[in-house]
Amino acid sequence: MQVIDTLIHARWIVPVEPEGRVLERHSLAIDRGRIVAVLDRRDATTRYQPKETIDLPDHVLIPGLVNAHTHAAMSLFRGMADDLPLMDWLQNHMWPAEAKWVSPEFVHDGSELAIAEMLKSGTTCFNDMYFFPDATARAVQTAGIRACIGLILIDFPSAWAGNADEYLHKGLQLHDTLKHSPLITTAFAPHAPYTVADAPLEKVRMYADELDVPIHMHVHETAHEVQQAVAQSGKRPLERLAELGLLGPRLLAVHMTQLIDDEINTLARANVNVIHCPESNLKLASGICPVPKLLAAKVNVALGTDGAASNNDLDMLGELRTAALIAKGAMLDPTALPAHTALRLATLNGAKALGLEANIGSLTPGKSADITAIDLSALSTQPVYDPVSQIVYSATRDQVTDVWVAGKRLLADRKLTTLDENAIRQKAQTWRDKIKTSNSQD
Repeated sequence: MQVIDTLIHARWIVPVEPEGRVLERHSLAIDRGRIVAVLDRRDATTRYQPKETIDLPDHVLIPGLVNAHTHAAMSLFRGMADDLPLMDWLQNHMWPAEAKWVSPEFVHDGSELAIAEMLKSGTTCFNDMYFFPDATARAVQTAGIRACIGLILIDFPSAWAGNADEYLHKGLQLHDTLKHSPLITTAFAPHAPYTVADAPLEKVRMYADELDVPIHMHVHETAHEVQQAVAQSGKRPLERLAELGLLGPRLLAVHMTQLIDDEINTLARANVNVIHCPESNLKLASGICPVPKLLAAKVNVALGTDGAASNNDLDMLGELRTAALIAKGAMLDPTALPAHTALRLATLNGAKALGLEANIGSLTPGKSADITAIDLSALSTQPVYDPVSQIVYSATRDQVTDVWVAGKRLLADRKLTTLDENAIRQKAQTWRDKIKTSNSQD
């Protein structure tokens, strides 16, 4: 018998690859942080001698969820400026608050809060964009979660950098610092076409090509953004990005609520990745990304929550449900985004967008053991005919019981193993008190 680290017995396993497969009464073997095998339980017990055995008789195992667009630190602004249009929310509330409060300590504490929330709701990897990305990276390393850290770029000065060149310089330094990290990758993160000029975007393209890293950017988020670009330059933002050479498989274009058919074809030809953030877009009334049309054109579409300041949660299971439902409603077609496809958006497609599909995104032998366990024994998910349907349409994040990243159990029976939940809660409340007191004095 082969000695391995962990053997997990589960009622169901949904490997995602190949799509549509559901394995009943199977086991997942893990050794040295990687998946060794997915096999029938009886075979597993005769083939492997585990140091640890975990029985999950009412659970479904899925690949860890990939949150492909976050602003983790903005969790500390959750609920601070709700029910506002995007530009009002951004320019009159978020940017002033950031100018006043964003610091390494703020970003670390906010990122820690976000990571704790994400782990408890089944997310094992997130793609972030924010100031002081080094502070976010520290929180990631402490928690043991997987992350793609955005090297933020914006034309405006901030506490992190004074101009575009300084943003790029600091970003490149951080990339060099993190490049050997087993759980952290990086991406250039120019904020949006309307906040970054041509010259720095050309530098981003050059550096991304040279270092082979993604480019993470808000694009076509609102009709106003597109109208403003046309009024100023005569070009829609995607056209400008195409001229700058940014359309390609490295680009993660976030939101994309304003697309015409020709642009969808352009995205497909260029192999651009689209990150769909349905709940944030609904809450800010920005529009709806045409996911079914993009998928039909063979565009890789992944899911993100956006930040908790606009969403107001980081719940990828909730995002899954919303994505599936609004696709059906928008297309007047109940088959527009089936449950299995929706789950793929939140797992393998997110991994592909980040260039990590060889390592995560499916429960495949050889890949990293990034796994989420969901308990389907609750009355609200009974009876179970199709566990994937239950995950997408019925289950809530409270049913996530266990999470592994690279074989390490970061959530065990709903309890965080690497983070102090009470300390994180206390820090969040301290920041709330500071910000609230200051706002009342202004």
